[in-house]
This record gives sequence, structure tokens and C-alpha cells, in this order.
Amino acid sequence: MTRNDLDDLIAQGENTRLEFKRSLSSAYRIARTLAAFANTSGGTLLIGIADDGKIVGVPSEIREVYKIEEASDRLIEPGLTVSYEVLRPDGRIVLVVRVAESDEKPHYAINELGQRTIYVRAKDKSVPTNKLIITQETAETPDLLKSTTARTLIQYLRKNDDITADRFAKLINISDYRAGKLLRQLAEQGLLIMIDKSRPVRFALKLAE
Repeated sequence: MTRNDLDDLIAQGENTRLEFKRSLSSAYRIARTLAAFANTSGGTLLIGIADDGKIVGVPSEIREVYKIEEASDRLIEPGLTVSYEVLRPDGRIVLVVRVAESDEKPHYAINELGQRTIYVRAKDKSVPTNKLIITQETAETPDLLKSTTARTLIQYLRKNDDITADRFAKLINISDYRAGKLLRQLAEQGLLIMIDKSRPVRFALKLAE
């Protein structure tokens, strides 16, 4: 990755597939982010970058790589394969960690108490959910994803973190039951990710744009 590539990436700001970290405080915490990327659409973690996009660097890549490897190998089940690259813009050390969307999901992040939780990405956050709806390839996918309903939903979720069946029902003037069914169908077809750790169940945009 060149300096221009790094600058272009930073200019995007944090989103579903990109997160900045000044440094890694805990392998447990970063395990959530890595697992969330793998469970959603994949993503890139930039270590040595402040929340505002300023390049601050880290003292040593060795310490950060150790935490990444501890998280990916020991604190995520099943384990994850990640790739990383060390950059030195202006003499500062920046670590670029890439995670692909996984074929083995769901991946569970393990916390300090040994508890296993599924995390997914909702905009620029890693959030817990009880289960993952695995994408199903069906003949009706193109029609549903290109429908006016899907376009209205995407426009809403570009501005909001998530949506409930009740809110979606009001948005397109249908029943709550029908809205919930449509949201689940769109999750099954890869447009949405379901977040059901708390009630009511929420859905966030999965597809990176």
C-alpha cells in the first residue's frame, strides 16, 4: 500500500468495513472487531490512526501484531486468518490489518470471562447479536434487491444505524408482520445483517457500497 492509498483510505472515514485505532489496548476488545468484520462484509483495521483520521503511529508493530495474533488465534472461534502490512508514513508506524468476509461464520469473540458472543458491523460499530442469518443464493434475489422497497430501505440505512420492523412498516406503509418478513428475507439475501441481542430486533445494512 502506498502513502496515497493510505490517505485515500483514511479519507473514507470509519464505516462498516473500516476502523481506526490509535493502538490496541486489549486483545479481547480487538477480537470483537475482527470477528465482526469476518461475520459481515470483511474490513480493514488501521492501527496508529486517531479517530479523526490523524496519523499518530504506534511505538512498535511487534506489540500490536502480538495482540492481533492472540485475538485471531485464541480469542475467536473458529480462528481467523488475517493479513497485515506495516507502513511508515513520515516515520510513524502504521499497521494495516485486513480481514476477509469468512466462509466459516459465525465467528465468536471470547471475552475475559470465557463467554462467546457473535459480533457484526453496523455502520462504524461492532455490535453483539445472538445469531447470524447466513446468506442464501436464490433466484429471486436480484428482483428483491432492486425493488423500490429495497432502495427506500438502503436510503434510510445510509442515514441511520439500523431499523426495526415497526419503523420499516411505517416507512413503507405495510403491516409490522409483513415488514418483519421482508427484513428477514433481505437479510437472508445478503443486504442486511440482523442484530437481535436486545429487543426489538434491529437490522443494519450489510452490503458495502
